[in-house]
Amino acid sequence: MNRIMVMGVSAGVGKSTFAAKLGEQLDINVYHLDVLHWKPNWVETPKEEFRASQKEIVAQDNWIIEGNYNSTYDIRAQKADTIIYLELPLIVCLYRVIKRWILNIGKTRPDMGEGCKEKLDYEFLKFIVTTYSSRKKKMEGRFEAFRKTGPEKTIIRLKSKKEIKSYLDLNEKGKFGRK
Repeated sequence: MNRIMVMGVSAGVGKSTFAAKLGEQLDINVYHLDVLHWKPNWVETPKEEFRASQKEIVAQDNWIIEGNYNSTYDIRAQKADTIIYLELPLIVCLYRVIKRWILNIGKTRPDMGEGCKEKLDYEFLKFIVTTYSSRKKKMEGRFEAFRKTGPEKTIIRLKSKKEIKSYLDLNEKGKFGRK
């Protein structure tokens, strides 16, 4: 487990927090796609620049890339040896997104692009609610395709807060990963 994609069903599922903890445990650099995608004041990075930055990262021997971004999934999946997929209930994801907003009003989180102060609007909440089920279905197809690319490909699904905590606890004890 050296080239890891941390993905999730929705915003608020805990991808950034999980990736940071895993990176610390495995001593692997963590790259947040939101940092690469957003320039200051919520300006999108041009597509080719966004793709190029990920190509540079996946050329390395070890990495954890956190985030979904369908438009560049192919770059990461081609080089990844592991997908860790977090899937919590929709209500938990929504609660966490709202809580994150309240705790970070006027601040830029470390997993976001510089100068992108925390915000929350109706369109984002609507996106989370209306895409939740379709994202779950889409991931099934991605898992199947990912497995077919080689026997060394691993998929780890964590579907509850307890499973996520247990995985990190076991990894801390050297059960998984590179320790």
